[in-house]
Amino acid sequence: MDIKPIHTKSDYEAALKAADQLVDADPGTADGDRLEVLVTLIEAYESSHFVIPEPGDPSAVLEYIMQTRSLSRKDLIPYMGSKERVSEVLNGKRSLSLEMIRRLHAGLGIPADLLLGKAVRKSSPLNS
Repeated sequence: MDIKPIHTKSDYEAALKAADQLVDADPGTADGDRLEVLVTLIEAYESSHFVIPEPGDPSAVLEYIMQTRSLSRKDLIPYMGSKERVSEVLNGKRSLSLEMIRRLHAGLGIPADLLLGKAVRKSSPLNS
C-alpha cells in the first residue's frame, strides 16, 4: 500500500482498513513503521474533521454522533419521538427529556452524562 495524505472520506476509510491489517506489526519493522505513519495521518484527519464537542451541549454531542456514524436526523426519530422533536433538540429549542436520554443511551450507546448537559450535571444530587 502506498502511503499518501488523507484528503477524503474514502482515503480515510482506506487508511483505517490498511492500519487494521497492520495492527499486529512489530515496532521497528517495515510494517510497524507503516502502521505508525498511518496512525499519524489518521489522527490528523480525525482532529480536523471530527471535532469532539464539549460535554454539556447535548445537541453538539448528537451532531457529533450523527457525523461519525453517518446517521441522519431521521435515524434519531425512534429515540426522540418525532421529526419535529429531533429538529427542536438539534436546533437548541428543546432539551432532551430523561426518556429520550435513556433511549439514546440504550439504542446508540451514547453515555448518558454527555446528554444531560452541564446545568443538570452540576445540580444533580449525585454530584454533591
